[in-house]
Amino acid sequence: MEMRFLGKSGLSVSALSFGTMTFGDGKLSQHVGATQVDEARHLIDRCIDAGVNLFDTADEYSLGKAEEVLGQAISKRRQNVLIATKAFAPMGNGANDLGLSRYHLIRACEDSLRRLGTDYIDLYHVHCFDAVTPLEETLQALDNLVQSGKVRYIGCSNYSGWQLMKALSISEAKGFERYISQEVHYSLVARELEFELVPLGLDQGVGILVWSPLAFGFLSGKYRRGKPEPEQSRRSTLGDVQTMDLEKGYDIVVRFV
Repeated sequence: MEMRFLGKSGLSVSALSFGTMTFGDGKLSQHVGATQVDEARHLIDRCIDAGVNLFDTADEYSLGKAEEVLGQAISKRRQNVLIATKAFAPMGNGANDLGLSRYHLIRACEDSLRRLGTDYIDLYHVHCFDAVTPLEETLQALDNLVQSGKVRYIGCSNYSGWQLMKALSISEAKGFERYISQEVHYSLVARELEFELVPLGLDQGVGILVWSPLAFGFLSGKYRRGKPEPEQSRRSTLGDVQTMDLEKGYDIVVRFV
């Protein structure tokens, strides 16, 4: 397995990582979040044997159950792997149970640590941009989490170019920890990040982690023009997670899949 430094950091990660959106107890959906501990452990062991060292999750996946399953499945090999998780989404009905305020971020981090059964998170992403919380507050809270030892590195997810650049500028001006990575939507049918986010990442030393590289299974070969879509799939359950030109997508499938 090829190893790469993540952004402008000394953290070495495998070129391929493993996402755990499918982990959970199956109560929310039989297609998303039904992989439980025994099967998860088998998948994780195969990944580690192949050289994968980064496992990505989020607090909102199956409302915390994905983190619990990952923590239990990986517990005996924790020192040999990196865990990434994310925060932003509502995890309760309270006014402060979502977003990137200091209040919610610190509590979300502590809750993730408890569910994962670990003392630290290797890579902590904010799941998306919070338009109502000042970036200074978010970045200072993340800096505090790093200084406390609860988090090793920080990153962002689903930012636009100007949002990421503004965050990096604030971190530089204030002396806060800076984002070393961005988790972004990228595939053969979703290449918009090539206009700004890829050049920005190369210029500023922010690594790229990709989500949905197979476009929720659309690029797996199961979807063909003129044929019924598979019924037992995440895509059929959740719908299209992106704005995609379906006919252009089928052209890509015919050529590359």
